[in-house]
Amino acid sequence: MPNLKEDFDSLVAKTSWSDDLDRRTFLKATLGTGFAAAVMPVSAQSLIKTDTAGLTAGAVEVEVNGLSVPIYRAQPEGKRNLPVILVVSEIFGVHEHIADIARRFAKLGYLAIAPDLFIRQGNPAAFASIPELLKTVISQVPDDQVLGDLDACVAWTKDNGGNVDKLGITGFCWGGRIAWLYAAHNPKVKAAVAWYGRLVGEKSALNPKQPIDIAATLKVPVLGLYGGKDDGIPQETVKQMKDALAKGSSKSEFVVYPNSGHAFNADYRPSYVEADAKDGWMRTLARFKKYGVS
Repeated sequence: MPNLKEDFDSLVAKTSWSDDLDRRTFLKATLGTGFAAAVMPVSAQSLIKTDTAGLTAGAVEVEVNGLSVPIYRAQPEGKRNLPVILVVSEIFGVHEHIADIARRFAKLGYLAIAPDLFIRQGNPAAFASIPELLKTVISQVPDDQVLGDLDACVAWTKDNGGNVDKLGITGFCWGGRIAWLYAAHNPKVKAAVAWYGRLVGEKSALNPKQPIDIAATLKVPVLGLYGGKDDGIPQETVKQMKDALAKGSSKSEFVVYPNSGHAFNADYRPSYVEADAKDGWMRTLARFKKYGVS
C-alpha cells in the first residue's frame, strides 16, 4: 500500500490545532482520504477505486445551527433533479472507502453525500485503537445531533441538484444503525439499506432509541444486510428485529450471509467478503429502484 495513507494518519494524529476553525478546515481538506489509524494496515489487494471522471466530487460544507459540517459529495457533472443517497459511515469516519461508495452511486446517476457526523466530538482518524475511539468520540455523539445533521444535508441537496422526493439512505456498522433510525425519523425517505447495523442495545440520554424500538411503527422499507458469523450482532437479535417488524407494515427485509462476519463490505479490511459484498450492492441498487429512489 502507498505510504501516503500512513503519512496522512500520522499527520492527523500529531497535528495540534490552534483553534476549532483550523481543525474544521483541515478535516474538510482531507475528507474522503486516508484511513483511520485504528484499522491500519489496510488490505490493498481488495481495495476498490472509483474515479471521478464525469463527476463533481469532493468536500463541501453544510451549515447546521451555525456550524460548518464537512460532507463528501459526488454527483454526475452538470446534472440536476438527481435522486439523493445519504451514505453514513462506520465509526472510522468519512475515509477513502466511504467516499468511494459515494462515487459508485454518483456513477449510476445519484447525488450521494457522506457527512462528517463526528465533527463536534473529534476526528476518528486520529485514534490508534478502536476502544479509545469508541470511548472518546463515538460514545459522545447524540442521536438527535446526527438526525439533525442528516436533515440539513437533505436540505442542502435540494439546492444543489438533488431531488429530495427521491431520497434513500444507506449506512455501515454504526451508520447501519443510523440508517434504521433515520428511516423512522424522516418521512421523505423512500427506502433504506442497513449494512450490519446494531439492532438492540441499552438506551441512554444520547441514544434514547434502538432500531428495535421503532420497528413496529416503521413505514419505510429497510433492507438489512447482515453476516451470519457476526459475533457483535448475534442472530438472536436479528430474529428479535424480524419479530418486531412483523407487527408493523414497513415491508422491511433481511438478508443474512451465512459465511460472512461483520464489515463484510469493507474492501479495505480483512473482513471483506467479495461475493457477499457484491450481492449486497446489487440488492441495494434493486431496493432503491423498487421503492422509487432511482
